[in-house]
Amino acid sequence: MRAIKNEPSRRSFVAIGPAAGLALAMQALPAKSQDDRLRTDDRLQTNDRLRTNDLEARVDHAIDRAIADRRIVGTVVIVVRDGDVAYRRAAGYADREAGRPMHEDAIFRLASLSKTIVSATALALVDRGRLGLDDPVTKWLPGFQPRTKDGTVPVITIRQLLTHTAGLSYGFYEPPDGPYHRAGVSDGLEQSGLDLAEELHRIALAGLAGEPGTTWRYSIATDVLGAVIAEAAGESLPDSVQRLVTAPLAMVDSGFAVSELGRLAVPYADGKPEPVRMADPQLVPFRGLGVIRFSPSRAFDRTSFPSGGAGMIGTANDFVRFLEAVRTGGQSILTPSAVQQMTTNQIGNLTVSNLPGWGFGFGCTSLKDQVAAKSPQAPGTWAFTSAYGHSFFVDPERNLTVVAFTNTALEGGFGAFVPAIRDAVYGRTQE
Repeated sequence: MRAIKNEPSRRSFVAIGPAAGLALAMQALPAKSQDDRLRTDDRLQTNDRLRTNDLEARVDHAIDRAIADRRIVGTVVIVVRDGDVAYRRAAGYADREAGRPMHEDAIFRLASLSKTIVSATALALVDRGRLGLDDPVTKWLPGFQPRTKDGTVPVITIRQLLTHTAGLSYGFYEPPDGPYHRAGVSDGLEQSGLDLAEELHRIALAGLAGEPGTTWRYSIATDVLGAVIAEAAGESLPDSVQRLVTAPLAMVDSGFAVSELGRLAVPYADGKPEPVRMADPQLVPFRGLGVIRFSPSRAFDRTSFPSGGAGMIGTANDFVRFLEAVRTGGQSILTPSAVQQMTTNQIGNLTVSNLPGWGFGFGCTSLKDQVAAKSPQAPGTWAFTSAYGHSFFVDPERNLTVVAFTNTALEGGFGAFVPAIRDAVYGRTQE
């Protein structure tokens, strides 16, 4: 490892406290570019397959292969083991056409990774007694009363919003004449110009896709949760997220507005022979179901509602700080009880679409059966991905946190890059 003058030992980062230690570690270790890769030592206490030097070679190979195959344009990958930064690298381009390389402090549109942070914000209000998991949504949003197909108005709870069992949906699951499209519901990724009250009205008008509590369906629920948070906290959703989560963890680049335009990564969409620079809007087919409409300019649009499910901006560094805070018991943002509920399966035997072996907690998936999932991760691992091209997982059994941000949709969030990084970390040969 390259010597850094007056650098405290890696072990001392843990000794002074997980959050402060991680922050120091990430400041002290230089960002790893394509030309100057960080060479870490072997002081991490782990098994042979997770030894630092081997880990670096494997993750480097996974990244280099994805870039060489022109599946992703740029990425920032961080691996934290036992509170130490074991691997960190920025590779590829933040702006391919301008020749601007990716840097470790690049800012990304988070898309659905917003859900995990906003869900933690809701749980912080539960911890403070301001919100109840079994409160009906109408306690906070009296006018939000979507109907089932038979015309009834069922009770929807905060718990159901958090677990995506509220009976809501997304427009990209539907054909062009589906109810969300007919009602003009925004998925939170496109430029809409809607305020939150109008968005809620349109969701209610579209009606429910199913009876609350009976099925798991990925949905607009976290946008509704954002409106509940604003009412329960007596302030805007962005202010609540900042006060309860991002400010206590010094996540200085995370929020609903871009902190520094020059560091914002340009988004790309899957394409042949290489990803294409996103237009505005950019229509991307989603798993043969429907089409996701991206509008990169929404990141600068203050007229559109703050989307709790897709509207945040942030860096890989910030997101690691958040995940490590949760992994180590919640630190200053959540109680251990809230962390336990957030990161473990809360939906019983309901099926999570396209994810055998996984359940769902509050704002993230939770691994129940590693055999069914065909995963090297330990049961209890919690994870999530996003449409703009990001993924993370936390394996609490191994004290392992992995964040992989890219600027390429959908490959970076739903393509081969996700299992490639996972398997590289565990030293698993891809099938």
